[in-house]
Amino acid sequence: MPASTYFVQECPTCGRNLQVRVEYLGKKVVCQHCSAKFRATEPGSEKGPAAMGNSSLSLLERADELLQSAEASGIGVRGSSRDSA
Repeated sequence: MPASTYFVQECPTCGRNLQVRVEYLGKKVVCQHCSAKFRATEPGSEKGPAAMGNSSLSLLERADELLQSAEASGIGVRGSSRDSA
């Protein structure tokens, strides 16, 4: 069986480096660490998360954004009617 060729891509959600098979380029993949779904892009391409540079959110900014949206929807807020069910 021939060996597969991999490239490294950073998960846009958790920031971990993932080994992705080249045959998955352009397809949706799932991070094995955080289960985020994203498109596998060619390293160094303009579409890749690493190429976004300053325009992409830092991990802490993304976490803040997710916490605010969860709070706004009542998910995980102590004392809410959803938690007492």
